[in-house]
Amino acid sequence: MGRQYHMEVGGDDFDIDLLFYNLHLHSYVVIGLKTGKFEPADVGQVLFYVNTVDAKLKSDSDNPTIGIILCKDKNRIVAEYALANITSPIGISEYKITSAIPKNLKSSLPTIGELEEELNDYLRKKKSKKNTKRK
Repeated sequence: MGRQYHMEVGGDDFDIDLLFYNLHLHSYVVIGLKTGKFEPADVGQVLFYVNTVDAKLKSDSDNPTIGIILCKDKNRIVAEYALANITSPIGISEYKITSAIPKNLKSSLPTIGELEEELNDYLRKKKSKKNTKRK
């Protein structure tokens, strides 16, 4: 549904990192992206978003909203305590950043030089059209 999905609650503005709707599950999915280590407060934030989506977007025919926290690192025990007694479906997962491009995709992606050349061509054409309109 969107990135930085805007929600207004009680006159305050909030932006959900990622909001999806899963057609197979008939459920909204709230994703909180964390660039660092998991903190217990992250659960409170995502739970707030889950509750807000359930109240404002979810219909009676939808299943409960799912919350996912993606973080760079997590302490499993801290995560278990943070989720204890939470009844909403919320999960925590780590992500890995890699600079390696899979071999099967590498040949289909343009090089940095090719991207720069395309951008320069585009800018030259745009400038040329602008100059033509002025005459």
